[in-house]
Amino acid sequence: MCGMPSPSAEDTSVHQERPVVRPTDQDEVAAAGSELFGGRVGRWARTGDGPLTPVRVVALVAIGMFALGMVQKIPCYEWAWFRGATSQYTHACYSDIPHLFLGRGFADGLVPYFDRLSGDMQYLEYPVLTGLFMQVAAWLTLTPDSDPIQQREQMYWMVNAGMLMICAVIIAVCTVRTHRRRPWDGLLVALAPAFALTATINWDLLAVALTAAAMLMWSRGRVLAFGLLIGLATAAKLYPVLLLGPLLVLCWRAGRLREFGTALFGAGAAWLVVNLPVMVYAPEGWRKFYTFSQERPIDFGSFWLIITQRTGRPIDVETVNTASVVLMAVFCAGIAALALGAARRPRFAQLAFLVVAAFILTNKVYSPQYVLWLIPLAVLARPRWRDFLIWQTCEVMYFLGIWFYLAHTSGGDKHQGLPQDGYQVAIALHLLGTLYLCALVVRDVLLPDKDPVRRDGSDDPSGGMLDGAPDAFVLAPGTRTSDHTAPAVAGPRVEWGVARTGAD
Repeated sequence: MCGMPSPSAEDTSVHQERPVVRPTDQDEVAAAGSELFGGRVGRWARTGDGPLTPVRVVALVAIGMFALGMVQKIPCYEWAWFRGATSQYTHACYSDIPHLFLGRGFADGLVPYFDRLSGDMQYLEYPVLTGLFMQVAAWLTLTPDSDPIQQREQMYWMVNAGMLMICAVIIAVCTVRTHRRRPWDGLLVALAPAFALTATINWDLLAVALTAAAMLMWSRGRVLAFGLLIGLATAAKLYPVLLLGPLLVLCWRAGRLREFGTALFGAGAAWLVVNLPVMVYAPEGWRKFYTFSQERPIDFGSFWLIITQRTGRPIDVETVNTASVVLMAVFCAGIAALALGAARRPRFAQLAFLVVAAFILTNKVYSPQYVLWLIPLAVLARPRWRDFLIWQTCEVMYFLGIWFYLAHTSGGDKHQGLPQDGYQVAIALHLLGTLYLCALVVRDVLLPDKDPVRRDGSDDPSGGMLDGAPDAFVLAPGTRTSDHTAPAVAGPRVEWGVARTGAD
């Protein structure tokens, strides 16, 4: 999925002129952290040679951190999942995976979307590709039906953990290869504490892996492959389709709408191929994910929950849905104005991070594993260790906060766990940490000299054909076109609504 295509002669010449960026030379936190492993890379050191290439190092670190995350789940694996709700919260090791093995009919051999479940849920409430992932894991769970259900749930979690570990490695490797001159930024993904803690809560890593692979394909100019992967990612989770919005605006500014059309076609085709069989043969089961998302009330982690808890007044689901859509539309309009009005065209990764963060901030629910959506995008958007670790600290505090709050509400002893006011502080930390990173990304867009990726003269390493492309349209008077490294291509240009010829 993440294979490196053979670079063209032009690509080779451009990338050979600039050496690989060493984080210890540019980032004070990375430099300080390197003292644990022998200090900064020396002047005459040869990096990238031998068996320990950046890709291999990051992949091994990702596997190691994923394994540590599995170790953190040991209390639940051995007993807490099966002995009441409170213990899995006090040990902060909850996972949906073993519970849904039984609760969604996989233990009974039911087919997702086609077979009706007992209880209120009726059908599996996950997108089709995620449902297929869950079903494949059930097929690979080879424990006999005669075994105790606890052993079967344990094996199902282990099988899923193995499959999700593959997704984690794909995410790390694709992040390394997306910014060719900054491969060591991938360590931010591999070492992210929230990544290790939340990786096996649910199945989100499948969509994140497909999205990371799509970003890699776009950076290499493989437009159709990008579209196909975004379509598959959207068939696993809804959020990846949001990346098409900022891409449309950037392609509009660069005069590359034909490439966007190709990507859009690929995304629609891939999504339809996955969904169409279930849409046709099990329409009621297929609709469950979308109706569940609409009908779901205000839930954990959102600022909407703080409002309802502080006021003591519930908010109607339809009202929240409408308000969330309006807020998201406002954020998207602001991101579009930023993309079209900034003095220098923003990088694709910057806008991708902002639009997904906007969705998370305005949504009526924030499950702790949703942080996985943002981690690779945050690394590509702003690879600075200090800011990344500040944000990750906020997310780890939220991770602990939600489980201790659930321990407080589900246990008989109300002195145990985190009370409601404390949980609201945890939600606020998550919101403020995400807003902090968003503010820094916006500042980088408005002041490109602050952007760590652009300090060495790069334009948009993850931008594919947008990298170094001249502008065809800018929004505000006085806006200059992007500084670019690729040769200018003559063509029609629109600035302030006035057609012009040529390129800067």
